Amino acid sequence: MSYLLDTLKQCADRLSRYSRLGQKIGEQNTKAGLIEPVIGALGWDVLDPEEVHREYRRRSTDNPVDYALLLMRTPRLFIEAKGLGENLDDPRWANQTISYATVAGVEWVALTDGVEWRIYNAHAPVPVEQKLFRTARITEDPQSAAELLALLSKDNMSGNRLQELWRSFFVDRQVHGALNDLFSDKEVSRELLDLLAKRVPDLQSADVRASLQRVRASFDFPGAGASSAPEARRPVASPSPTASPSARTLSGPSPSAQNASPRRKSQVGGDERRLRMTDLMAAGRVLPGATIHADYMGQSHTAKVSPDGSIEYQGTKYQSLSAAGRAMKELVAGPGTPETTLATDGWGFWRAEDAVQGDIASLKMIRRRAAGSASGK
Repeated sequence: MSYLLDTLKQCADRLSRYSRLGQKIGEQNTKAGLIEPVIGALGWDVLDPEEVHREYRRRSTDNPVDYALLLMRTPRLFIEAKGLGENLDDPRWANQTISYATVAGVEWVALTDGVEWRIYNAHAPVPVEQKLFRTARITEDPQSAAELLALLSKDNMSGNRLQELWRSFFVDRQVHGALNDLFSDKEVSRELLDLLAKRVPDLQSADVRASLQRVRASFDFPGAGASSAPEARRPVASPSPTASPSARTLSGPSPSAQNASPRRKSQVGGDERRLRMTDLMAAGRVLPGATIHADYMGQSHTAKVSPDGSIEYQGTKYQSLSAAGRAMKELVAGPGTPETTLATDGWGFWRAEDAVQGDIASLKMIRRRAAGSASGK
């Protein structure tokens, strides 16, 4: 792991240098300078075509995939490489590689431009956009990226660790969608209302309903990362001590959380979770009126941060990043999109400029930095 982390940091340093110099290095140089060093750090012999087969074709008439990683001469992972700066949200790149992997009997696919790595389960019985398992950007959090990419190591691919984690992720995503439905802003769930009526029999039904309409709920499922032993998965109700009763946060799973890390030190801590957008503005991390960005299904969208912490997108104000992200997905994907697709971890979904450090990062990363600064870390 330490060698992989060192390699990712070296790649991040190269990327910083390319950015300062305004260099465009192209696909072949991206492979040589940013992708193949990572493959080697994962324990694959990049000089042995029986382990790392470049321009792999199952049949001579097939279009090649950039890399096939093989165990006992059998492909176990396809890697599709794009030049630095290519738009990985273009659905063609993932679709064509996943389709080829399905035909070739290869379960796992990685798509990368050297900065961002996206891991897909080609065999999952879900639409293509739901085959995405995890995403990591080596420039934002090399430690978390190393923990994710370690799943692609030769040893872990031999032990099929990815399949174990995918199953947990797949189940968590369904539960996450069901929980979001229960706490939907559109209508208070009758099942939830009946359950709470039994738990708090002294309250009037109308009061309970009104309270549920005020609640802001988010769900975070820790333990679905790369650790050797998954942690206990017990939802915990944890109201923020700084929040009003009408703004509780419920802590449960967030399978859509990108850059998810299996180690406790990389999970969202209580101090971090309690921070709101207004706290980031108060800390000078995000400026009032700042533009935030998100990409989805090949489209780039922007929204604005209002001084009160709400998010203005397409002329409508949303009270959370997740609600704004959901609205954006609904606009792009259209009516009838499954709730499991629309469910969004807004902190990981949107990016902004960190006004303190001067870089572009996910709001989750900016929130983590703010929590670390507040605690003196």
